[in-house]
Amino acid sequence: MALFTVEPTRVDNAIADQIASHTNSEVEHVAQALTWGADEHILLGLAAAGWVYAQLRAPRQRPTANHILLVSLVTAALPHVLKSVFDQTRPDRLTALGHCRGVPLSGRRRDAFPSGHAVHMGALASAADLLPSGPRRMVRALAVGLSLTRVVLLAHWVSDVLAGFTLGIAVERVLRPLTLGRSRSVPGHGDD
Repeated sequence: MALFTVEPTRVDNAIADQIASHTNSEVEHVAQALTWGADEHILLGLAAAGWVYAQLRAPRQRPTANHILLVSLVTAALPHVLKSVFDQTRPDRLTALGHCRGVPLSGRRRDAFPSGHAVHMGALASAADLLPSGPRRMVRALAVGLSLTRVVLLAHWVSDVLAGFTLGIAVERVLRPLTLGRSRSVPGHGDD
């Protein structure tokens, strides 16, 4: 049993009800496939592969690779810690209509808050500052889209996703000076 129980907001309930009423199994299957792009196991694997590559072949990219790997490790662990402190029932456990329309069951029943996928995506969106303007926008749009798959699947309430995304941004920003240094300029930053 967690220390705190988080209740969904009125807006959370209204959005989940609309999704349950208007989704279908095709939409849910697409969302299930897309949500893998924000899965911690895949992201950790990619970050580790990038880190190894930088160590072996791209020495100038080592600080960035170190940063991405550390952020990935922290954003993988933090949601698990928070889910042991906060209990919140997932919206997919509160809908019969949604299941009839294709909504699958996801994760542990009381682990809605915060969305771990959104934590990873918030960190990715924040780290996109290290990219030039065009790729930065693309990465941010992808991060938001992948986070929203968690709402479409009714795996999380909108507030879980917003909290997770914001937490991911905060983690990346707190770790940036430790891995990249305070005086390092951010390539592409400010050239919108």
